[in-house]
Amino acid sequence: MGQPSHDWAYMAAAHLIGSPANIAIAAILEETGKLAGADRAWMFEYDDDFLHFRNTEEWARKDVSSHVGDLQQTPVTMIGWLHQWLVTGKAVMINDVANLPRPARALQAEMLRQNDKSVLCVPIFHNCVLRACIGFDATRTKRGWPVDEIHQLARCAKLIGIARYGRAPVDGRRDVIAGHALNGAEPLVHLHMPGRTRGVPLAAIVGLRSAKDYTQIWLRDEAAVLDLRPLSFWIGLLPKSSFLRIHRTTVINISHVTELDRHAGPTKQAWTVRLRRFDQPWAVSRPYRQELRSRLGI
Repeated sequence: MGQPSHDWAYMAAAHLIGSPANIAIAAILEETGKLAGADRAWMFEYDDDFLHFRNTEEWARKDVSSHVGDLQQTPVTMIGWLHQWLVTGKAVMINDVANLPRPARALQAEMLRQNDKSVLCVPIFHNCVLRACIGFDATRTKRGWPVDEIHQLARCAKLIGIARYGRAPVDGRRDVIAGHALNGAEPLVHLHMPGRTRGVPLAAIVGLRSAKDYTQIWLRDEAAVLDLRPLSFWIGLLPKSSFLRIHRTTVINISHVTELDRHAGPTKQAWTVRLRRFDQPWAVSRPYRQELRSRLGI
């Protein structure tokens, strides 16, 4: 039986079965990129700390610049606007890079540097964890990709996730990202504060609160600082293993909880938590109480 016409998943499976993962992925990017009329097709992977990412594979048309070596061990905060959608399993179609919203400014600057006009991004998951992303760039003119092609690329992404992360690596390509990216140094997350950018260890973040378009961030050894990005950005970035939403406007680091009061307030029915080094109680809304109890083991 011959290969179905333009069946991307069939083509991807054939490559992944017959070749090592990195060789197969490179071939998949080239073939799907050509079929989709893209100028560039690419893949980036997250490190095990999920605070950094790096480009791993790229195909580009003749006379289109290559950037696979540019973004290596790059903080996820740079793509935070995109990451908040990828982590929920959503593909992202950027029809016009020039019109990205303000929270995507860092991402926009990089895309414009690469001469991107439109970009399609599709997440790659394994065991329900976001591991990577593949996508297309249009550099000659703005365009959109039809829904059918987005679905086809998503099926390829699922197969890549199984092949890349569901079996032991045989080509050595994952060694550099398997927890050794920073040579033992504690990973940093970068805060964008007025006039400066500052890296802090993830464990130093005690809690976060929405301040309209910005976020107040309480740090372990000092008062709150203002980050120039919305809370939604941080909700997408922070690992759920350590951080928990307790209110529509509030996220806390569960390891800093020192007290849970389930009889707070005048009615004795409100819930509050206290966090290490801060006396002020933090309110816990009803929809988040069960998860908080579970995470505290009570």
